Amino acid sequence: MATRWGILGLGRIAHKFVQDLLTVEGAVLHAVAASDQARADEFGEQYGATHRFGSYEQLLTCPDLDVVYVATRHILHCQNTLMLLNGGIPVLCEKPFGMNAHEVSQMVETARSKRVYLMEALWSRFMPTILKAKELVDTGAIGRVRLVRADFGFAANPDPVGRLFNKELGGGSLLDIGIYPLFLSYLMLGKPAQIRAAATFGETGVDEQCGMTLTYDNGAMAMLDSTLLAKTDCVGLIFGETGTIRIHGRFHESTALTLERPDAQPETFTFDRQTHGYEYEIRHLMQCLSEGRTESNLWSLDNSLDLIALLDAVGAEAGISY
Repeated sequence: MATRWGILGLGRIAHKFVQDLLTVEGAVLHAVAASDQARADEFGEQYGATHRFGSYEQLLTCPDLDVVYVATRHILHCQNTLMLLNGGIPVLCEKPFGMNAHEVSQMVETARSKRVYLMEALWSRFMPTILKAKELVDTGAIGRVRLVRADFGFAANPDPVGRLFNKELGGGSLLDIGIYPLFLSYLMLGKPAQIRAAATFGETGVDEQCGMTLTYDNGAMAMLDSTLLAKTDCVGLIFGETGTIRIHGRFHESTALTLERPDAQPETFTFDRQTHGYEYEIRHLMQCLSEGRTESNLWSLDNSLDLIALLDAVGAEAGISY
């Protein structure tokens, strides 16, 4: 049985998502919604959407809609998601789930009270490379994890009114890309006992760079950073007592990792693809719906609550506000 998808918000990431959606067996682009009709018509014509709406609210009137992917700007995620959930429509909402823990809590409470499926579109969690890294850690391939290092940086166009550098749009490095190193440390080490963070701020007031040091009750550490000012290696390193997992750059969407141990030759695992990489979360969500789940068993709503709490804590420590 086909899963009929709607797309709310038709920017750059929506194009990539839909291009991958159309490669997934059983996935159908059923409806698209933009803030104006011309944009909806153009996008719908390009990708063959049956229904095309010139406002987000009109999507609620669409017949036979199984799930909606929310791809609007950060500041609209909570509002858009609540509208759909209250309409009884399952939601895959782009990361970050919300601007803060208060927003995410509203989203989670609404989804759970109405028993409507909701998942944060943290696509990295569903990548084969990340799944393999987690498997290697869980099976003791590198012993107990002692240190995680991860970075994410690129030289962004310094447009003061664009999304990345506009404080009113939730701009800055932390929510946009710092979330990925923080996610990796959370996945491998859980919640930290202590967070130290610092940021540098540009003329528009957003954090252009953010550095994070996390310590854990078992003595492990994570050293993480994000920057909008320079291209970095974007590598994820997981150091254990008996080996290292090196997730190749860019680690959040990587197709390869290498297991390095002192008593063996390095072993590289590759997961080639011809897509952007969104199909993994798409397939997972469709499987969840087919099984009657109301949330993911790989990236639960509690996981999303934990991650936004970490982002809030980093922001408070580094002086980042929105």
